[in-house]
Amino acid sequence: MSDENDKTNEGQGNGTPAGTPSTTGPRAPLSLKPRAAGSVSTGTVRQSFSHGRTKTVVVETKRRPGAPAGGHQRPQGFDVARPRTETAAPAAAPTPRPAPPRQQPAGGALSGEEQEARRRAIELATQAQAEVARPSRAPGVGFGRPAKPEDDRGDKRFSDAGKAVSRTRGEPKRREGRLTIQSVAGDGDTAERMRSLASVRRAREREKEKRKGGSTDAPKTAREVVIPDVITVQELSNRMAVRGVDIIKFLMRQGMMMKINDVIDTDTAELVADEFGMTVKRVSESDVETGFLSDAIDDEATTPRAPVVAIMGHVDHGKTSLLDALRTTDVAAGEAGGITQHIGAYQVRTKDGQKVTFLDTPGHAAFSAMRTRGANVTDIVVLVVAADDGVMPQTIESIQHAKAAGAPIIVAVNKIDKPDANSQKVVNELLQYEVISEALGGDTQIVEVSAKARTNLDGLIDAILLQAEVMDLKADPERSAEGVVIEAKLDKGRGPVATVLVKRGTLKRGDIVVAGSAWGKVRALLDERNAQLTEAGPSVPVEILGLDEAPSPGEPLAVVDSEARARELTEYRARVKREKATGGINQVSLADMMSKLGSKKISELPVLIKSDVQGSGEAIQGSLEKMGNDEVRARVVYSGAGGITESDVTLAKSAGAPILGFNVRASKQARDLADREGVEIRYYSIIYDLLDDMKGVLSGMLAPLQRETFLGNAAVLQVFDISKTGKIAGCRVSEGVVRKGAKVRIIRDDVVVLELGTLQTLKRFKDEVNEVPSGQECGMHFQGFQDIKVGDYIECFTVEEIKRTL
Repeated sequence: MSDENDKTNEGQGNGTPAGTPSTTGPRAPLSLKPRAAGSVSTGTVRQSFSHGRTKTVVVETKRRPGAPAGGHQRPQGFDVARPRTETAAPAAAPTPRPAPPRQQPAGGALSGEEQEARRRAIELATQAQAEVARPSRAPGVGFGRPAKPEDDRGDKRFSDAGKAVSRTRGEPKRREGRLTIQSVAGDGDTAERMRSLASVRRAREREKEKRKGGSTDAPKTAREVVIPDVITVQELSNRMAVRGVDIIKFLMRQGMMMKINDVIDTDTAELVADEFGMTVKRVSESDVETGFLSDAIDDEATTPRAPVVAIMGHVDHGKTSLLDALRTTDVAAGEAGGITQHIGAYQVRTKDGQKVTFLDTPGHAAFSAMRTRGANVTDIVVLVVAADDGVMPQTIESIQHAKAAGAPIIVAVNKIDKPDANSQKVVNELLQYEVISEALGGDTQIVEVSAKARTNLDGLIDAILLQAEVMDLKADPERSAEGVVIEAKLDKGRGPVATVLVKRGTLKRGDIVVAGSAWGKVRALLDERNAQLTEAGPSVPVEILGLDEAPSPGEPLAVVDSEARARELTEYRARVKREKATGGINQVSLADMMSKLGSKKISELPVLIKSDVQGSGEAIQGSLEKMGNDEVRARVVYSGAGGITESDVTLAKSAGAPILGFNVRASKQARDLADREGVEIRYYSIIYDLLDDMKGVLSGMLAPLQRETFLGNAAVLQVFDISKTGKIAGCRVSEGVVRKGAKVRIIRDDVVVLELGTLQTLKRFKDEVNEVPSGQECGMHFQGFQDIKVGDYIECFTVEEIKRTL
């Protein structure tokens, strides 16, 4: 239930005596006998109930005994919609004197002392309100609690601010709105919100900058901006904390029309950063490679290490047989065709306990990359030359690789046990390649050996150890391991296997290694005899297991601190490798491809290569790419190590390519799938056979040469138009013969009007003949050509097709 007080009637101001019942309500009011005139004031109160019921009652207020008859009285009700202006005045302002009280009836007039007491009470209440800083609410919001004199105890029932205030239905609530600084400092209606001092200062600064013609934006804070190789405008604006539109405006002033998502290079980004007063720090994606391989040189190392020796030379000069004789094993018997097609790493222990590490490189022309890697990772090169064969092309290439690597050369003249052996011929042939023996005043040791008869093998070992002693090979085994991948393969049951030569440091089981785009934790270390090792020191060749993929041969290998560092390196290298494969400089651009297709047809032979080791696949791929010319070429769809699987067959089917298996076989599932899909699988064990077959296939794709053979000439004397046949040329043969079915070329005023036409009909008088000799007249009809005229010159010839080879 809510109450609302109506306006209070004071004394007899309404013309109704105090004791007269009120006529405003339905019931007679309660009566109080007045003791003096004006001692009782009456009023009405409307009471509201639920369901819309209301009731109006009369309330009489009795004045405290001894109070003045016309004293100040609080109103019995409050109007929440009416603002209180008397309490909103500032406390410092002089308090105006109160207006003279409203004239009361003669019975309730105030005396002078009462009016003075009333004025002092109002002043005290105003000062107390200002001291407690109770803000007056805006209109329609609420009230502050007014101070009241202590002697006004009779009005306590109506002046208690803690009680709810009566309001009529539809009027605003008492606490509607919110308390703001404006409502505290202002006077409600007339107060205006003032700008802060900081806002005024900012506005003045902007106005001053605008007058100077400069930017009105807030000054940018200079910071260090990290700029990679390429960066978008949006990313640059974020790093500089500058609006992207400002950067675009600057670029437009420089003549570059850019959008927010366009990519700019490092130099342009640095120019933009300098313009905005930023400090630039340029970084590159390749910085992730920093620190992978140590730049420190083992000059202070004191531990001697075994020399690494590469056996190089021409094919079938006895390199592997010589190494077999040193190792007392028979590796050559296991090589297909009797030639080495892999690079092998072995360590030999001499009689006096010293160790020598040998690298056996292939001698075939296709394995040039293997020989290059072998020369780069070795200390000494042993050049094997057959005494009965002399210096051959791969011998010359091996000499060039050794000189490029800066490795000393020891010449081993092999097969001296053969009857036609001539070691002096080999020495003389080496002179033209600046390989001078010690006997002739040079620095190259030349040792005559025989691998088959095991002749002078100790002399070759002594020459190697002597050269190693001169080089004073040292290494530090206590540092982290670094090496190079000699060969890699995918072994069934063991996964990726890499043959690694440790160059410095010690490789231990459990180390995290990175080699190219492959990484992993070393699970096992195996030597050339498949013996388990716990660690491998400098110059020790080992096979490591645990990599996630087979790395490329020749990739450097190093131990890293954590798996996170390994993933960071391999992800970057894989991304670079992928970008190079899809958009490298060696790829044919679309414009080049279209121009070549417009001029001449390019025939491609797609192939898929699977080999036993990565190096062999690399050699095959390089040889196939060298076979092509401007008309035909081989395109390697995929090259990998390991057996032929179903995924390989699926890839070959989609690319329309045959599968070339080198020393590998297809699984039963892959064979069945290849039979169903019609994919051809060819197996090879000798690289000669593979390259010869591919050369034959590419040669068959070449367009044959067309060779013209001249027959004779004829001149058109008259043209006859026959209704059913068409135009017939009456000619006289001036040179040679004309033959039916031969190719003709018609020339008119030294301009060819018909090229490679066909002489369809040839008649002598009324008889068809096959040939007309010189000096005779004949009639000619040409297939599909009717624009023949008198005076045309006819050349008759035959075209012969000749097959081409690469």
